[in-house]
Amino acid sequence: MALCASLKLTSSSPLSPPNQGHGKLRDAVYVASVPLRAARGPPQLLMSAAYSLGLWDLQHFMVIIKPAQSQSKAVVFDFQPQDPENIYLVLAALSGRRMPGVIMKRLLSRLPRKRCWFIGFSQADGVEMARKFTEDWSTDLIVGKHDCRHYTTGLVQSLTGEQNVLDSLRGILRKEFIL
Repeated sequence: MALCASLKLTSSSPLSPPNQGHGKLRDAVYVASVPLRAARGPPQLLMSAAYSLGLWDLQHFMVIIKPAQSQSKAVVFDFQPQDPENIYLVLAALSGRRMPGVIMKRLLSRLPRKRCWFIGFSQADGVEMARKFTEDWSTDLIVGKHDCRHYTTGLVQSLTGEQNVLDSLRGILRKEFIL
């Protein structure tokens, strides 16, 4: 199931949104979620179980930009701890302390098939807009105050104008009994 412009549920595939733009191709913007990373063993099993159950607050969110040129690979931007598997940093983060974060930029050969929602189109060159947004983003990570959710929400707003995308997405998915 995909989310289309203005977060309206549609049955169209997340891989091929209609490209609207008054004759000009624009980059497609998606939000995706993956399990939070944790140290091997019980913490990792706990995070995987939480993700499988769809526990919203225990997911890592990121923004994917699919350039309008069909041959281009999708680009992922996300904000995460520098060392997400370090138990001491995780404990510090859970207590509300700052921890070093890093903004990652990676290429994807294809979009994820699950937990990836089409949000809309960028207002200009999406990758360049994301680069500029990232330059101004503080990499001090504070869970619940300045983390992947805030980065995703801010970047999507910068790209598409869509405000509070994760709150909107969560509300729509709850209504559809997905979460």
